[in-house]
Amino acid sequence: MKKKMGLTSKIFIGLVTGIILGLVLHPIKENTFISNYIVGFLFHLVGKVFINSIKMMVVPLVFVSITVGAASVGDIKKLGRIGSKTLGFYLVTTAVAITIAITLATVVKPGVGFDLPNDAQFTAKEAPKLVDVLIDMVPKNPISALANGKMLQIIVFSVLLGTSMTALGDKATKVREGFEAFNEVILKLVMMIMKLAPYGVFALVAKTFTELGYGAMKPLAAYMLCVLGALLIHALVTYQGLLVAFTKLNPIKFFKNFSPAMMVAFSTASSSSTLPVTLETAEERLGVPKSIASFTLPLGATINMDGTAIMQGVATVFLAQAYGIDLTLQNFLTVILTATLASIGTAGVPGVGLIMLSMVLTQVGIPVEGIAIIMGIDRILDMCRTAINITGDAACTVIIAKQEGELNEDIYNAENVDKSIV
Repeated sequence: MKKKMGLTSKIFIGLVTGIILGLVLHPIKENTFISNYIVGFLFHLVGKVFINSIKMMVVPLVFVSITVGAASVGDIKKLGRIGSKTLGFYLVTTAVAITIAITLATVVKPGVGFDLPNDAQFTAKEAPKLVDVLIDMVPKNPISALANGKMLQIIVFSVLLGTSMTALGDKATKVREGFEAFNEVILKLVMMIMKLAPYGVFALVAKTFTELGYGAMKPLAAYMLCVLGALLIHALVTYQGLLVAFTKLNPIKFFKNFSPAMMVAFSTASSSSTLPVTLETAEERLGVPKSIASFTLPLGATINMDGTAIMQGVATVFLAQAYGIDLTLQNFLTVILTATLASIGTAGVPGVGLIMLSMVLTQVGIPVEGIAIIMGIDRILDMCRTAINITGDAACTVIIAKQEGELNEDIYNAENVDKSIV
């Protein structure tokens, strides 16, 4: 039986075909038929429909997935010390991750010289005071926040709603099950919309390259290298620095023992799909007890998305530079805060990070259309950042197990580790 082509391959073909067609049409872009009917109508129509479909999913996806994530924490009384440490680790490392990404992208400047046409005609507004941003995070009217797409308010309300379900326990079972079912419906709808991605990417990329020609190639490669560089720095410096500082364990053995799960994460680009292997690897090769791993790792698969945060940070700076938008310090702080909080709503399935990116871009006034430019190469980056995501989950789990005095260091340091997990 002939193997059916996957969505990833179709998106890549759409990207390459769009680039080639755009480069072919670039020399004759002033032709009336090409300009008005091919670029101005066909490419514009298909691209805009796809972008609007993505925008349509942002609010329901954020609201439902974050609520479900917060509700899945378990009995609040049992969280205690381990829960506080886990949540603190995930949120702090996510903030560090996106800070690394923004800093690296600001220094490298991958989007400078790209000069994307800004159809949204962005006009910079006076940045609000940080204290006002923090106050405004708490919605006066959550229904209004949902209707108007005020993401920070939606995130805060969703976290509180999910936490209240956890506090009520069995009394909220039906509500929790309803949200979990709704979450499945939303994720299914996202996957249905993603089937339009090859055509949307083709149209938007073809339009961009028709207008810009070969000038769009170099910045795209710079963007990709910038993301990979930030991921590498975060994995080697942040995670392993914390591992050595809090446990004194050998970081090389950590990577060696955890490599099976990293390979699965790389191939699937899904933290959720990799979770069974992550759990088994942590217990059998890192020496973490099941009582700790079964709490920290599923929670990490839900809320610890450092690799996704890195992509969002680099992409935000890259697209801001490409559109000629100057980001202020307040904008950078907003991006860090938004992406950190949004990490708990980034479902552990391939491609959803791009939906979340549209939320971050909207928060600082950058045209969402720019996502199409990076979408074609995002699968490769998605595979890499998923491996980093679960590495952070495992590092946190090992650190907490060590601090609680429950880490089996004989297993961690064993030379002949069982290789049969995958």
